[in-house]
Amino acid sequence: MQKDQLLTRRRALLTGAAVGGAAGTAGLLAKGSGTEAARPAAPAAGAQAAGRPLQPSAYRLRPLTGYGPPRADPGGTPVRSAPLLRVSGRGSTMVLTFDDGPDPRYTPDILDTLAAYDVRAMFFVCGEMVSYNKDLLARMSDEGHVVGNHTWSHPLLTRLSRGRIRSEMERTCDIIEKGHGERPQWFRAPYGAWNRAAFQFGAELGMEPLAWTVDTLDWTSPGTRTIVDRVENGAAPGVVVLSHDAGGDRSQSVRALREYLPELLDSGYRVTVPRRHHV
Repeated sequence: MQKDQLLTRRRALLTGAAVGGAAGTAGLLAKGSGTEAARPAAPAAGAQAAGRPLQPSAYRLRPLTGYGPPRADPGGTPVRSAPLLRVSGRGSTMVLTFDDGPDPRYTPDILDTLAAYDVRAMFFVCGEMVSYNKDLLARMSDEGHVVGNHTWSHPLLTRLSRGRIRSEMERTCDIIEKGHGERPQWFRAPYGAWNRAAFQFGAELGMEPLAWTVDTLDWTSPGTRTIVDRVENGAAPGVVVLSHDAGGDRSQSVRALREYLPELLDSGYRVTVPRRHHV
């Protein structure tokens, strides 16, 4: 498809979405049911500090959840027992998320592609990576993307003390606030390994836990076409897609985004970011 044809079709899609009700694109987040939360989902790959060898992670886990009904913390953010899995709202709304960065080798290309189609995404960043790449965090902020907390050093939270878990999360909130202009409102546990402490501290820090609906498994380097197929086959209203912009060689992820993003838009999907409804 020629670029001018794509843009013409995309304008028509956006016009139709506006008529159909843009309220749906604000994306209230819905918690998955017990069955949905237990659905296997392969995890994210670990973040690596700039200049360090990129080693494969020892852990490949599905999202783990705590127990019991949601409770409310004094600040109004509920203490959940399972992460949110998808967005809800009218229209064919989807959310693209990228974990483990920012990485100067891949994040700029992903930002360039998103900018080319005027699309906003979510970046779950690691504080350690931000400390080396503050300019990329500033660019995310300038271009309207949502920045979430993915801990400082991407540890397996279920093997840490409560004090270490809080430190990992709090330090990352602080560096995001300094570079992004506001504290993060979203949190994602490394490897999808959630526990009670992560839910509790996340709520105390004013963050909602967000997992994913479709995992591209791009950390396995399955090939650009495979990543594209996974996104396009999994596309549906409310879907949250997990990809990576760091933690290894993410060149396939960069190329895949260039292919599937225009296809999603051309198919009528509104790719946007969720909005929090404050108490």
